[in-house]
Amino acid sequence: MNPDFPIWLRATHLINFILIGMLLRSGWEILASLPRLWWRNDCAPGTEWLRFTKKELPKQEGVYTSLMDEKSLSPLIALPGRENIGLGRHWHGLSVMLWVLNGIVYITLLFATGLWRRIIPTSWDIFPEAWESLKIYLGFGMPSIEHFQPYDALQMLGYTFVIFILAPFMILTGVAMAPAVRTRFPWYVKMFGGHQGARSLHFIAMVLMSGFIVMHVGLVFIVHREYNLVHMVFGDVDTTRYAQAFVIVIATVVAVTLFWIALSYLSLANRPLAHKFLVAFTEIGRKVFLNWMKPRSATQATLTEKDISAFHWTNGLPPTEEESEEWHEAAQSDWASYKITLGDDTTGKTRDFTLAELKALPQVSYIATHTCMQGWSATSRWTGVRLTDVLALMGEKPERANYVLVDSYGLAQKMFDGRPREPFYSVLDLETLAEEDTILAYERNGHPIEKYLGAPARLRVESNHGYKHVKWVRSIRWIEDYRDYGDGRGGTREDSSLQALNGRI
Repeated sequence: MNPDFPIWLRATHLINFILIGMLLRSGWEILASLPRLWWRNDCAPGTEWLRFTKKELPKQEGVYTSLMDEKSLSPLIALPGRENIGLGRHWHGLSVMLWVLNGIVYITLLFATGLWRRIIPTSWDIFPEAWESLKIYLGFGMPSIEHFQPYDALQMLGYTFVIFILAPFMILTGVAMAPAVRTRFPWYVKMFGGHQGARSLHFIAMVLMSGFIVMHVGLVFIVHREYNLVHMVFGDVDTTRYAQAFVIVIATVVAVTLFWIALSYLSLANRPLAHKFLVAFTEIGRKVFLNWMKPRSATQATLTEKDISAFHWTNGLPPTEEESEEWHEAAQSDWASYKITLGDDTTGKTRDFTLAELKALPQVSYIATHTCMQGWSATSRWTGVRLTDVLALMGEKPERANYVLVDSYGLAQKMFDGRPREPFYSVLDLETLAEEDTILAYERNGHPIEKYLGAPARLRVESNHGYKHVKWVRSIRWIEDYRDYGDGRGGTREDSSLQALNGRI
């Protein structure tokens, strides 16, 4: 047996192959939900540096939602495909968790066994040697087998770059897109050029990783394959086993490819069950790494007035008169007749309050970047009152109240199973409710909130993605268990597109 290729190395290599495919395919599903990339954080129409759609964006705000921009990918390509951004995000999260865990095991064993020397160069001679190898490859030749101990200089540099630079960079830029991280450490996200900078850099890293995989797999079968395949399968140096190794490798690649595709079709066959399974596992990561990050938009100094966006996307359009006659009557009265109902579903107690009463409560104002789970972002100054102060108008928290449900005069844009659209709602747990940046906002950038962005009052939950931020708020109610409402997942976007109750990433 060859000590350069122990069983743990071959096992983590295979697991990495499986997981990186899941990561790429679920990442493509996420990108398809908003097939545009920007460097500027307001995502203004016509400023994309790259797009994968022929649709032209209208210049007017509030007439085109991001869901209108969504594209459908085949389940043969994406995980799971067919405009399922929620499940795509969950698969991406699960794949990341397992990929990072596998990477930690690999790196730990690499250094524990001393095999790191096979990957990390220990001499500056690596660079001229790598240059010579590159010239040979560019001339459609191959270095002789003596240069592979077990890798040649160019391979060593490539592996070092991918393992210790590219892979960590993908993790760092991915984390930067989490609202929980952005609102706790805004300087970290700004270091990458903001949310859109992190998103674009993450995409570029994905392209580099994909290119490496194609090149790596190709060279395995082109350059001294009789040695490579035997090393990979048996950890051996006996080239007489090449034919057997070749068959096993081809069969493994086919099996893994079928596994990737099967994950897509199994997810689509029972999307609620897939959601239940995936959210249960990914919530472990959110609880361990994100839930402790409390937003501090009101005290941060990273985002300033200079960062405020000139353009603001939306998801969802104001309710039509048919959808909410009451909201339209309030709009015609300049919101004089507008009311929000405070309720306690555990006792049936309710009370209404007006916009004037809302504005009489202690005011909060801060600058924050809004992000949609599809990928767009915009930075604004939001002004309003803390949701805890609003609920205090009802008195003490009811004993059996474990969550707060906020619903809207508007409806969901669409339901994943094609049923009629339902009133939009969102559920917050007590921990999220208590965050200082969970507010009911009535102004944006010093002016009343625009109708298309939720006038006259909307929810802001800065530690979470935008699907938790209810627009056109109708009622705010204490509830005992979110499972008793809607489809029992904790919100309209959770019900209609299978997002997670915890929207911190």
